[in-house]
Amino acid sequence: MPSPQTTIAAYFGKLPDPRGEARALRHELLDILTIALCAMLSGAETFTDMERFGKAKFDWLRERLGLSLAYGVPSHDTFGRLFARLDPKPFAQAFAEWTQGLHSQTQGEVIALDGKTLRRSFDTATGQAALHLVTAWASENRLVLAQQAVDEKSNEITAIPLLLEMLDIRGCVVTADALNTQKTIAQKVIAQGGDYVLALKENHALLHADVAGFCDWARARPGGLTEMAVDSTQTREWGHGRQEVRRCWCLEATSGDWPEAVRQWDGLRTIVCIESERRQQTSDPNTQSLSAPQCERRYYLSSLPGEAPRLLKTVRDHWGIENSQHWVLDVAFDEDKSRVRKDHAAKNLATLRRLALNLLRKNTSDKGGVKAKRMKAAWNHDYLLTILCGPNG
Repeated sequence: MPSPQTTIAAYFGKLPDPRGEARALRHELLDILTIALCAMLSGAETFTDMERFGKAKFDWLRERLGLSLAYGVPSHDTFGRLFARLDPKPFAQAFAEWTQGLHSQTQGEVIALDGKTLRRSFDTATGQAALHLVTAWASENRLVLAQQAVDEKSNEITAIPLLLEMLDIRGCVVTADALNTQKTIAQKVIAQGGDYVLALKENHALLHADVAGFCDWARARPGGLTEMAVDSTQTREWGHGRQEVRRCWCLEATSGDWPEAVRQWDGLRTIVCIESERRQQTSDPNTQSLSAPQCERRYYLSSLPGEAPRLLKTVRDHWGIENSQHWVLDVAFDEDKSRVRKDHAAKNLATLRRLALNLLRKNTSDKGGVKAKRMKAAWNHDYLLTILCGPNG
């Protein structure tokens, strides 16, 4: 098992220290970052928690992890000042590089792009808006690959190209919601050797109306939409008191029906139509009857060939970023309740949370959830050490 301090130094050792010359400092940068990460893995949420963790684990941190701690454990103010002043860009880049060491990329893996707002990170006194981050999520490995903060005067559309530049997406499928269905993003994905599946909604009103109108016309024909599609599939699931049927049709974009779209969207090959039909079980326990169906239709643009089972699965995989990242960060890490807001502190703590989430997810020696793993890490030094060492531990 490699030394955790050596591992941290390999990725964060070159970070510029915002506090000035090292000889004038009481606490080493890597010591502070190591304590902060261990504390976050063990359930800490605030800078005060980090100080308390350090004091409770002082002997272990010094003897097992080799921290100097010549002047004792940093105070919560020291943690706060460092994370407020630390440049978030190289910190996020170091996080992305560490994640590459955790991530075993698979051919055709879905990389979902989506934004998340840290709702309590706003500051009314200074007029600072709540921090909004765009993250890349690897569906197969269930890891946060990278993150990019959205500038207050901008939006996700400008942040995503910067995020993509941090990633190796060759052979992967990038997915995004309708907000990020943009020609420049499709072009960027194709240029970097990836494929895309992008949601199509009314923000591209003419193309959306054209696709929806064509699908409605095809449904009214004797053979229906299936006759016009190059491939189609259907799945049926039952769970949580409801039945859901999903149908997927793939239309060849290059067949001549959408020549303008093919010209404008780099790599466009397939128009995807997905129909979800839900029926809820009635409240009468003596019957197995279902409610009237609720139907929803969604459309997508894709550079993939028209293989309906694969495209239907890709669309479903995209929503793993909501359930396996956003929801977990709010429930297990209380991210939405964090009031940290000074300077760069909110961005840097968000990076630290995602690093902790990745390490906890990658460790499979315990089958518990993220919150249970954090509790076990606080109780068990050996388990914390195993998590901290990552895939080589």
